[in-house]
Amino acid sequence: MTLTAQTNDFSALTASRRSTRAFTDQEIPAEVLDAILADATTAPSWSNTRAFRVALATGERVQRLRERYGRLFDEEIAAHARKAEDPTVEIPVPDGDYPVRKRYPDELRPAQIEVAKLLYGIYGIYGVERGDIEGRNRVNRRNVTAFDAPVIGFVFVHEDMLPWSAMDAGLMLQTLFLSAKSRGIDSCPVGILATWRAPVDEEFEVPEGYTFITGFALGYADPDAPINAMQAPRPAIQLLEGK
Repeated sequence: MTLTAQTNDFSALTASRRSTRAFTDQEIPAEVLDAILADATTAPSWSNTRAFRVALATGERVQRLRERYGRLFDEEIAAHARKAEDPTVEIPVPDGDYPVRKRYPDELRPAQIEVAKLLYGIYGIYGVERGDIEGRNRVNRRNVTAFDAPVIGFVFVHEDMLPWSAMDAGLMLQTLFLSAKSRGIDSCPVGILATWRAPVDEEFEVPEGYTFITGFALGYADPDAPINAMQAPRPAIQLLEGK
């Protein structure tokens, strides 16, 4: 294969990877998952420390986690509804290691708003309008259940190696996602899962000093789901001007 052909193949692969938000229930074979993880080891790392850990949930474990996260989400929504009528009601405090719900910096808000409009525009097919709080909650609940993916991953980074451990985890995840796509398997980072840590601690032995930074979903995209047709813009890298 010529260098040009290889370059074209890689560009096509990277362009084909999109965040999938509706999966089929088809399981990923264990040997395929192993091959994807092997490819992920080729990602670079700060001093080769690889100061991150990954937990993968499949089968009955993924179902337990999906149900647990769904309950936490439902409990919080119900508490907010009660508080609207009774200000003394206490809202459950998430136990995540990082504050997931933060306002975006003003500079970055336009991009966040743009992609939200694209998403809810498609979800509008299901009758979700801007002012439909219940509908929006129903859509957001799909995030915490990882869009019904057959595999849910959880990424932990060493707190004493931040920010480098987070950088390494990101490099690893992109390599993992591209490896998955090369095998016909789709993916989606699911940061909202880091809102709560208890469900993962109940299922996995997480080493001391590692903090929960993000989740992700792996599986086969549902070809009939309109949401999977959504394509977020991919603006050019913003290069800084020299002084």
